[in-house]
Amino acid sequence: MEQTEWDKVFPQSDRVNHRKVTFTNRYGITLAADLYVPKEASGKLPAIAVSGPFGAVKEQSSGLYAQTLAERGFLTLAFDPSYTGESGGEPRYVASPDINTEDFSAAVDYLSTRDDVDAERIGILGICGWGGIAIQAAINDPRIRATVASTMYDMTRVSANGYFDAENSAEQRNAKRAAMAAQRTEDYRNGSYKLGGGVVDPLPADAPQFVKDYHAYYKTPRGYHKRSLNSNGGWNVTSTLPFLNFRFFEYADELESAVLIVHGEKAHSRYFGEDTFKKLKGDNKELLIIPGANHTDLYDRTEIIPFDKLESFFKDNLK
Repeated sequence: MEQTEWDKVFPQSDRVNHRKVTFTNRYGITLAADLYVPKEASGKLPAIAVSGPFGAVKEQSSGLYAQTLAERGFLTLAFDPSYTGESGGEPRYVASPDINTEDFSAAVDYLSTRDDVDAERIGILGICGWGGIAIQAAINDPRIRATVASTMYDMTRVSANGYFDAENSAEQRNAKRAAMAAQRTEDYRNGSYKLGGGVVDPLPADAPQFVKDYHAYYKTPRGYHKRSLNSNGGWNVTSTLPFLNFRFFEYADELESAVLIVHGEKAHSRYFGEDTFKKLKGDNKELLIIPGANHTDLYDRTEIIPFDKLESFFKDNLK
């Protein structure tokens, strides 16, 4: 895939070489990625695979994180998850707790076999829903030596329990299951999958603040991208089904490698990061709360995202 034009929502760096690459996951799905390499690089570099937010594409936040970390000496890879963006997989716009966790390990497969990467120094970084997925991937893949979860969601918890666990009952889960089961029948009859709708637009007057924050990113020139699910039609409605029936972090206390969880003080999602942090063991786990920041500030506000801390964390743990 030869890059012809810059198609990101952030400006291109003149300190980094960029090109598009592909790799294949364990399910045979071809994933598309942007590779960022520091221009002054030589020898085998530490590498970081980046993805997220949940429902975003590599031209948005993950690419910004990847390019910025490449400016700081890492070889980085921002990839589109299976079934989204420029990556393969049919039908489109499906999410899976299993396949999406696999996507991170597939990125590690690819990075491990590059001549310019030190396979003993590979980390991952997940944003929003991909923060939780990154930690889940690290639990199961010891090749991942360091993990950052930025402004993270636990997609299994929010799917099963609702926001702030406000829908945490068998009755409410069974109602969701019934609605999605009916949608499955309808989708099969129609031969197509109903989409969930992405970020609501136009904004209702009574929208919660965090929905306004999402709108300000995904639906404005700040973050809009034509391939982004959240900017457009969203996920298939039935994508939530497996997350209802799956629980991340069951073995979080067995994760030996380093983890840094970064959250905004005012983020609606902060409880996901704090509660996940409590499940981690060992003195190489850190929780960093950014004063005054909301959930989407950590998507692209480069003056707020703690890149100095991310750089030192990865350098310390990818020795």
